Amino acid sequence: MSTAQVAPTEARYVEQVMGLPVTLALRGRHARGDRAERAWAQALAVLRRADEVFSTYRAESAVSRLDAGTTTLADCPPEVHEVLDLAATAEADTEGWFRVRLPDPAGRLRLDPSGLVKGWALERAAEALADLDGTDWCLSGGGDMTCRTAAPESPGWRIGIEDPADPRRVLAVVPVRTGAVATSGTAHRGPHVLDPFTGRPPDGIASVTVVGPSLLWADVWATAAFARGVGATDWLRSRRGCTGLVVHTDGSTRATQASGAGRPTW
Repeated sequence: MSTAQVAPTEARYVEQVMGLPVTLALRGRHARGDRAERAWAQALAVLRRADEVFSTYRAESAVSRLDAGTTTLADCPPEVHEVLDLAATAEADTEGWFRVRLPDPAGRLRLDPSGLVKGWALERAAEALADLDGTDWCLSGGGDMTCRTAAPESPGWRIGIEDPADPRRVLAVVPVRTGAVATSGTAHRGPHVLDPFTGRPPDGIASVTVVGPSLLWADVWATAAFARGVGATDWLRSRRGCTGLVVHTDGSTRATQASGAGRPTW
């Protein structure tokens, strides 16, 4: 565990979990001290459990064994049932553009719920932060994050959205008080999100960022929108309560704007 030393009422904790850099930023009354350390430890325990159950890189994980046919769904832990139920809801909600079973190059359907698990796990981990009264927090993993501000006078969080063509460059800064931000794109992992109907990378799109109240659904919608390619923006407009920024491979951007106070203007 490492903690970056900043202002006395601020702290930043960083750990590598689930193959990702996970960061917790705290501001306010319990930014430091035993309560903050306990909450961080509890959050990490949730994420490590998710990695143990869902990692597709661990042959012994429940998801890997279920995919390989060496165990049955009935023998999987409750978390697998919960995530697969959510995945079925997400597939129906996105008209099949978000799926956790996709064909591999040989045509075999593979089970990989990673596109849902990260947001789901971070939201569960954030429950450990609920008792940090008078404290703002922002929990992020691999660029996706869930945030809270504790009081009306809190300044909120300013989230930078990177340029997928040059991750050193910030395309936009999104103010978020309490909510979530998720991005799906090619900048760090290449063309890993596929069109579920063709099995090929979508055309014309570099990244999709979604801002909304739930990280799980922001993550699902960012992935589904990216899979749609050039149709991403129009589809995101049909999602109530979320705002989106779509970056195309030619560098152009398109935005959707949700109604209601506190939503970002791109």
